[in-house]
Amino acid sequence: MIQVIQAQNVTLAYLKERFALYKSEDEQFFTEWFDYIPNISELENQSLDRVKNNYLNVLENAPLLEEAVKLVVLSPLLDLAGFYRHPFYITTEESVEIREEVIIDNEVSTEEIKEIIKGKIDVLVLQNQLWLLIIESKMSSFSLAKAIPQALTYMLANPHPENPAYSLVMNGEDFQFIKLIKHDKPIYALSDRFTLYRHQHELYKVLNILKTISKIVN
Repeated sequence: MIQVIQAQNVTLAYLKERFALYKSEDEQFFTEWFDYIPNISELENQSLDRVKNNYLNVLENAPLLEEAVKLVVLSPLLDLAGFYRHPFYITTEESVEIREEVIIDNEVSTEEIKEIIKGKIDVLVLQNQLWLLIIESKMSSFSLAKAIPQALTYMLANPHPENPAYSLVMNGEDFQFIKLIKHDKPIYALSDRFTLYRHQHELYKVLNILKTISKIVN
């Protein structure tokens, strides 16, 4: 028997049960998000100021959907972080599939079920080591928590388990990074959540983290 599960319907509880996924509380597990090594130039600061203003100005007129978020926010970030240049490459709508065999043993019979998790990554860069997951921001209150299990599902499909995988989930105004390492069991951790609505310009931090990750996986 084959059961197909869509990645957007996967929960953290499911991932913990099926893949023994574990959340690390060790601050040293994911230092990349707060060890800001690269410097951001004044020109980059000005570009990020425009990104923030463009997003807020467009949002005043209509809710931003997924494609608009990619155009207004994500594309400039990827450009400033250097992901459009060699040796990086980008694909969009990349299909992901995870197969898992589950044994159900009850009083009547023992049944083997093959579960297949399917989904598509919005933007995939860095030779399968960084995932960028965009969720529709039809409402400004749409929580990134709904996207984190989906991002972790894609990261579990990383064909290079010897290397850490990173993900950024965002809805245009909120941003959060994830790190996953697959050894004996998969372990992940989350960064703080960054937003455009604080007085401090947190897009600077988001770009810093992207640059830091690019140096690690390059």
